[in-house]
Amino acid sequence: MTAESHPQPCRLHAHPGPLDLPHPLRYLLWTQVLLLMVGEACAHPQCLDYRPPFKPHYHLEFCTEYESYGCCDQTTDNAIAERYWDIMDLYDIQGYELCGGLVKDILCQECSPYAAHLYDAENPYTPIRDLPGLCFDYCSEFHIKCHSVVKLLTDDKKILESCEKDRYMFCNLINLPDQDYCYPKVLENMVLNRNLGTMVQDRNGCLQLCLTEVANGLRNPVLMLHSNDETHRMFVAEQLGFVWVYLHNGSRVEEPFLDLSGMVLTTPWFGDERGFLGLAFHPHYRNNGRFFVYYSVLVNDNVEKIRISEMKVSSYDMNKADPHFERVILEIEEPAANHNGGQLLFGLDDYLYVFTGDGGKTGDPFGKFGNAQNKSALLGKVLRIDVDVSDMDGKPYRIPDDNPFISDQSARPEVYAYGVRNMWRCSVDRGELVTQRGRGRIFCGDVGQNRYEEIDIIVKGGNYGWRAKEGFECYDDKLCHNSSLDDILPIFAYSHREGKSVTGGYVYRGCESPNLDGLYFFGDFMNGRLMALQEDKMTGTWEEKGICMGDTKTCSFPGLINQHHVFIISFAEDEAGELYFMATSMPTSVSPFGTIYKFVDPSRRAPPGKCKHNPLPVKVKGKLVPFVPQALTVLDSNDKPPTRGPPKKINLTTKPPATTVPTTARPSTTVPRMMTTQRTFTEKPAYEKVTPKKGSKTKAVKPPKVKPTAFVHRNDSNPKAGKQRKVPSVKVAKRLQDKIKPKLTQKPAATARPGEAARKQKLKLNRKGIRKQSVADRPSSKKKLSQEKQRKTQKSKNKEEGKTENQQLRT
Repeated sequence: MTAESHPQPCRLHAHPGPLDLPHPLRYLLWTQVLLLMVGEACAHPQCLDYRPPFKPHYHLEFCTEYESYGCCDQTTDNAIAERYWDIMDLYDIQGYELCGGLVKDILCQECSPYAAHLYDAENPYTPIRDLPGLCFDYCSEFHIKCHSVVKLLTDDKKILESCEKDRYMFCNLINLPDQDYCYPKVLENMVLNRNLGTMVQDRNGCLQLCLTEVANGLRNPVLMLHSNDETHRMFVAEQLGFVWVYLHNGSRVEEPFLDLSGMVLTTPWFGDERGFLGLAFHPHYRNNGRFFVYYSVLVNDNVEKIRISEMKVSSYDMNKADPHFERVILEIEEPAANHNGGQLLFGLDDYLYVFTGDGGKTGDPFGKFGNAQNKSALLGKVLRIDVDVSDMDGKPYRIPDDNPFISDQSARPEVYAYGVRNMWRCSVDRGELVTQRGRGRIFCGDVGQNRYEEIDIIVKGGNYGWRAKEGFECYDDKLCHNSSLDDILPIFAYSHREGKSVTGGYVYRGCESPNLDGLYFFGDFMNGRLMALQEDKMTGTWEEKGICMGDTKTCSFPGLINQHHVFIISFAEDEAGELYFMATSMPTSVSPFGTIYKFVDPSRRAPPGKCKHNPLPVKVKGKLVPFVPQALTVLDSNDKPPTRGPPKKINLTTKPPATTVPTTARPSTTVPRMMTTQRTFTEKPAYEKVTPKKGSKTKAVKPPKVKPTAFVHRNDSNPKAGKQRKVPSVKVAKRLQDKIKPKLTQKPAATARPGEAARKQKLKLNRKGIRKQSVADRPSSKKKLSQEKQRKTQKSKNKEEGKTENQQLRT
């Protein structure tokens, strides 16, 4: 398989053509091209929510150029269109013809697959710009024609000031350091636009994927299954015999679902194959609560067997198995400690399939042809039984009527297929969502002996060749050339130069990563190599696709990692069809280094809202253990600003303009920014001008100055911000006016009669209970003339006192 057969978006191919240039100039030109190729960044499509772009579920009506691959669904596209028309409604036909296309191009960059680069927001630690990065020439044209639109696109003071002052300053401000990503050069870059939406591949055609950590701290996790009851729980089994329940939110139930550690036979040896090996939930588990287990057991202290038993869920706790119920379905003696098989699964026919090993040792040395080719032995086989009905002979299962060897007296009726060595991990294909093609196929990984590992599709009555063949090659020449062998070849095999112990996997039929649909994922236990197979639907053949961990740039999304433990133990599929695998750094039954990883395609995701699930509620009676990731994500391992944390909420750039059209109120697509600056509201003055009456000698009194109340907008995000002060309403202003009015309209003291102050003082004393004047105390007539003189003198004094009182009243 050549690299040319896999287009690579991060790789530039030089195609020299006829150039009418002298040799030195041509050499210089190609040197510059090569330098650009080396320095050019690898394509990394990313949206403003820091996730990969997608293909919209429905067509876009406004930003139509991004309807095949971009960052906008129909809802966002409609919001951008609303904002566009809000702006264009403020302009006449001439302004629309001049600026309409430019404004649309700028607004639609939010839908570009490189939106995060255009808005300079490639990780959650950097703020999103208000305007996308525009190349200088394009920006100059926009500024010359439509600089008045800028105030409707942003409220950034720095941008607005530069727009008003100088075109060069403005365009340099909104340009990008990386000229490959500025608009419209980003559309012309062949490297960035080649094979958009397809999976990222390296120079060797290896598909680059990323991972998320799902669980950790497990002791050799041998399997993970869902119960198909719409709760989206995952059941993880450890080799020791514990089964744990993980909820949809990632937390784990503190108490185990099942504990068979006292019965399971295993040791802490490196690579011991015995232990708890298989688990399968009945297709109608939601109603009957039945499940089946496969584990190694020591009988009578000297006989090793594999046991298949039926168990059921507790009647009082849905996250607990009934510890008092176990019905043994089948026991098979194991002649050696290895090759124990261990897979259980239900097919679409609701029958239980049991996958056994050949009994162990080297080369299947048991009997004339070995256990695998001996149809009268249960080892080295695929068995199929009906566990819903008991047999007439007293067996706790029944033989299906269409089993291939039910009428063969020399064969066990349970045998469905034979000639297998040690199948480790099998799965049932869900089939394509629309056509259902491939539905029900059973894929298995069969561990080889010395030379080859293989992947098989199980068919009824099939002979898979062991020990006559290993992979595509002969192992036992005598058996291999037997004309009656009639074996089924594997769909894929690889030599021990590439790996030494295959771990079977699943066909991806999930929703979140559309590019992975139909790929069969598997791996190698010994070297940690991940692989995939893709079917040619025309010929039915399968082609290998290498799986590599994406580099730092490819996996620069929140929560993604690009490394895993070496020893790949098993693969898994959740209720939604997403794929996982389990790996450890120390393959022993007591080492707590087992981790579960989920596959993520960094090049394309599903449209927003398409993969939503509504799990049924799970009643948890015990405690929950929250998930704490241990692996360092790619973003956390990179350098980031130490003083700026990730934003709590992602605010997209689409928002209504600052100046809205007064005719129709249109909905806003984002929460408007909170203003923290102080604003002063001008109110009607809370006083009236006082005009003196005609004939009055007094001057009009100027009303006191009432300062308008300032209103400080409180920023709810800042608890230390100032408290809110109310603006006085009309009623409050009127009350204040009424209080001030009487004081301003009363007659000033300067016009009072002579002796008025003394008379008031006497009345004041009389009110307090002081004795009234007697007749003797009153002044006699002789004294009237002298009193008249005193009155004139007092009159002049009172004038001065009146002036003083008026001044006090003003104050």
